[in-house]
Amino acid sequence: MEGLPLLPGYYFKDVTQTNFNVSHYFDVKNGYAVDRKPDYSIGKTPLDINSVRYHEDVDSIRFDPSLIYGRTKTYKLPTFKPHFVEYDKKCLTFRAFFKQTVPESPAEHMRIRQVNIIYFLEDDSITVMEPVIQNAGYDQGRLVRRARIPKGESGQFWYWKDLNVGIDLTMYGITYHICNCDAFTQEFLLSQGVELNAMEEVPQDPYLLSRHDPPSVLPRSGPVDDKLRRFLEYDGKVLRFFAVWDEREKGGEMRPYVIHYYLADDTVDIAEVKTPNSGHDSFPKLLNKMKVPKNWRDVSSDYPSIYLERSDEEVSEYYQPRDFIVGNTLFIMARRFLIYDCDSFTRRYYSNCLKIEQPPAMKVFEEKPAIPPPPLPPHIGIGAPEDTVQSCFSFLPKPPKKDVLRYVINAGKKLRYTAMLDWVHPEDKERQFTIEYNLGTGEVLVQELKVPNSGFVAGRFLRPMRLPKPGSTTDNPDFYTPADFNIGSIVDVFRHRFKITGADLAVYHYMEANPEKFGEEAIRSLRAHMVRTGLLNEEVRDRAAYDLRHQGCPPALATGNNVATM
Repeated sequence: MEGLPLLPGYYFKDVTQTNFNVSHYFDVKNGYAVDRKPDYSIGKTPLDINSVRYHEDVDSIRFDPSLIYGRTKTYKLPTFKPHFVEYDKKCLTFRAFFKQTVPESPAEHMRIRQVNIIYFLEDDSITVMEPVIQNAGYDQGRLVRRARIPKGESGQFWYWKDLNVGIDLTMYGITYHICNCDAFTQEFLLSQGVELNAMEEVPQDPYLLSRHDPPSVLPRSGPVDDKLRRFLEYDGKVLRFFAVWDEREKGGEMRPYVIHYYLADDTVDIAEVKTPNSGHDSFPKLLNKMKVPKNWRDVSSDYPSIYLERSDEEVSEYYQPRDFIVGNTLFIMARRFLIYDCDSFTRRYYSNCLKIEQPPAMKVFEEKPAIPPPPLPPHIGIGAPEDTVQSCFSFLPKPPKKDVLRYVINAGKKLRYTAMLDWVHPEDKERQFTIEYNLGTGEVLVQELKVPNSGFVAGRFLRPMRLPKPGSTTDNPDFYTPADFNIGSIVDVFRHRFKITGADLAVYHYMEANPEKFGEEAIRSLRAHMVRTGLLNEEVRDRAAYDLRHQGCPPALATGNNVATM
C-alpha cells in the first residue's frame, strides 16, 4: 500500500498518538528571535526525510563534482524575520494640534491643544497622546485609544503612507493638523520614498501664554500679607532666644526663660527653664503662643479691657524679629526680659536674611564654685577596692565596668616566666616556680613546679589575681605590669620575694612589638638571656646571613653552617 495515493481508506491511523502539537519555528536567544528548522513533525513524529530509508550510498569519487570543478561558493541565506519582529517597538511620531472652542468663557474663545500622534509599525495601529500641562483645567493624557483608525465610511484604515507633514488627519470627528515629526520618522519616510512637506511650528495656546505674562497695570493697594505663603515657607522655622527675668531689686531672684518666635505667623511664646531645687512650681508655659504688642498699655481709656481682648485694630505695633537682639530688654506683659543668647539657627537667620549680626552671648549668671566630691571611705580590706567603692555611689551596688577593649585585643595572650625564691632558709634553695601574667585581665598566677625529694608539694602558690606592689595603699593600689617582670627583677608576692630567672620566647616577641613599655635595656638583657639559653639560635643565624648578604659576602659563605662556625 506504499504506492497508493493518500486518500481515505488507503492508510491506517495510529490510534496510540495523542499529541498533535506543531513544532515551533522560532526561538529567542539573548533577546533576539532566530528561526530554526524543526526536527520533528506533528506530535513529535519523526520526519520522513530524516529517516535512514532515504539514505543512499553514493560513490563520492564518481558523483562528487567538487573534485572536478572545485567547490562551489555558498552564500548565506538571509534570515527570515516576520513583520511583527522586524518592526517591533518601532513607532512613527508626529506632532500635531487641534482647536477646541470655549463658548462660555469671557477670557478665552478657543484653545489650541498640542498632541503627539504615534503610529505603531508593528500592527499599523494609531494612538493620540497629549502632553501633561500643569493646572490646565481639563483632562489630559491618552485621547485616542491604540487601534487601527478608519479613514471614513469607506472601511479603509489609515496607513503610514497616508501620513505626511502639513496635512489634516480626521479621527472620530476631530481634525488634527500635523506640523512636524521626529528624526526617526523623517528618516523612515524618506527611506520608503515618501517626500515630506516643509516642517511647521506647533502654535502655542494664547490663553496659557497670557497666564505667564505680567499684569500690565500694577495694583494700587499695598502688599497683602499672604498667610498661606508664609505658612508654606516658614512652617517649622522658629527663632529661639535665651532670656532672664531679673527681680532681685524687688527682693526676688533672676529666673531663666526661653522665648520662641514663630516666623510663620509672628507669634511668641515663653517657656520657663526648669532648674532642680529652685523652689518654684513647674509650669509648661509662662506665655502661650500669641502675637505680643510692643506697648501693652497703649489702649484708649474707654476700651473694656477687663472682659474684652484687644484685636489688631486696637494694637498699633507688634514685636518683630528686629526687636529680638542679644543684649536688648523686652517688656512683655509688664515683665522685663533680658536676652543674653540665642541658638545657631537664629544667628544664621539674622545674618543671611536680615543682614544683622547678633552680638556674642552675655554672662548673666554668677559662676558658682565647683563643689568637690565627697571623699571616699577607706577600704575595709574585704574584696577589691573597685568593688567595695560601688556601695558609695548607689544603694544597689553594680559590678565595676571592665576594660572590654583590652580584653578583646589581648584575649588568650599570656606571658610566662620562671622564678625562684630569694631564699633565706636553705631548704627553699631548690624550689622552682612559674609566674604567668594574663594580658587580657592583668592577673598574675604563681605555680610551684614539682622537684623530686624537695619536701614541698607542687601546685598553685597564688590564685589568679591582680597583684599589688609592696608599699601601695589599699585604697588606691599600684598593681604589677609586664614592665616589672625583667630578668633578675624581684617580685614581691605578699612578702614572698621571687627572683625572675627566665622567660619564654613569646615574652621576647611581645617586648620587641611594644618597646615603648619596656625600654631598650630590658629588651637587650632578655635578648642576651635568650641567646645564652639557645632559644634564639635560628634567629641569630638568619640575621647574620642577612647581614653577610647585604655586605657583599659571596653566596657560598652566607650559609647557615658557615655562619654557625663563625
